[in-house]
Amino acid sequence: MKHIISVLVENKAGVLSRISGLFARRGYNIDSLAVGVTEDKTISRMTIVVEGDDYIIEQVEKQLNKQVDVLKVKKLNSEESTRRELILIKVGVTAAQRGEVIDIVKVMGAKVVDISHTTLSVELCDRPERVDLMTELLNQYKVQEIVRTGTVALEKGPGTIGYGSKK
Repeated sequence: MKHIISVLVENKAGVLSRISGLFARRGYNIDSLAVGVTEDKTISRMTIVVEGDDYIIEQVEKQLNKQVDVLKVKKLNSEESTRRELILIKVGVTAAQRGEVIDIVKVMGAKVVDISHTTLSVELCDRPERVDLMTELLNQYKVQEIVRTGTVALEKGPGTIGYGSKK
């Protein structure tokens, strides 16, 4: 089962390396990792998607909390969080296929961001499962390149991960 872990860390050099090293040493695979500065420029948020059972996720949380640069760790429930991922897909198309691909793009709420005589580049920002569906629908054409961001997520409602004090 995939789990989303939101981690607030000090925005300093080497933090990403230490966190990813923790996962590597434990043999846990990171499915997705997105990192960016927060409203406080001294703090970054890592959104980590990791596969594992409840025991593995509990261990991951404990190990993260032991890290000096980690300010706060929170596991986000998929149903109680807003999740988004961005994908760019370059599809090789013939003149006859161009209309079909544009129809898929419109239905999915995506947009064409580049067009040439032989390719269409498409952008979609949506829930990860919708991004997967878009990829599946376009795979019937000649997909030339795919670039995906990691999942980013926020807890729904008024709750926040908060970071008033360290840990």
